[in-house]
Amino acid sequence: MNREEIMKILPHRDSMLLLDEAYTDENGTAHGKLTIKGTEFFLDGHFPSNPIVPGVILCEILAQSACVLLAGDVNAKKNTLYTGLDKVKFKHPVRPGDTFETSVKIVKSRPPFYFCEGEGYVGDKLCLKAEFSFAVTDAEG
Repeated sequence: MNREEIMKILPHRDSMLLLDEAYTDENGTAHGKLTIKGTEFFLDGHFPSNPIVPGVILCEILAQSACVLLAGDVNAKKNTLYTGLDKVKFKHPVRPGDTFETSVKIVKSRPPFYFCEGEGYVGDKLCLKAEFSFAVTDAEG
């Protein structure tokens, strides 16, 4: 999926759509990719002489990647809301010029709740590992 296709399943727009592309493989694992350009809002001031992508942004990229696994059930009129983050480990920083790639599996589901395990890499370097959960809800408004 490209950004336009991703926007059909996620309500995120503009600076908060944090995937350039995503797909699901034959094993039911979601993969996402974002190239960090260096102009992103979250790098402004984090840190001026040594820009590093904040950990919470890496976690958000991981969660957005998971949503491609629910493409038939999730759309831009639904909200996907974090319900938990567990066992989060940051192993290596992500910087401008890096392409951050994710791998996410749903390990349990009790709709509207989904429980996932995921990892994020730059090349072969593990940058993030986490367990997380989210709920799919109707968007208010």
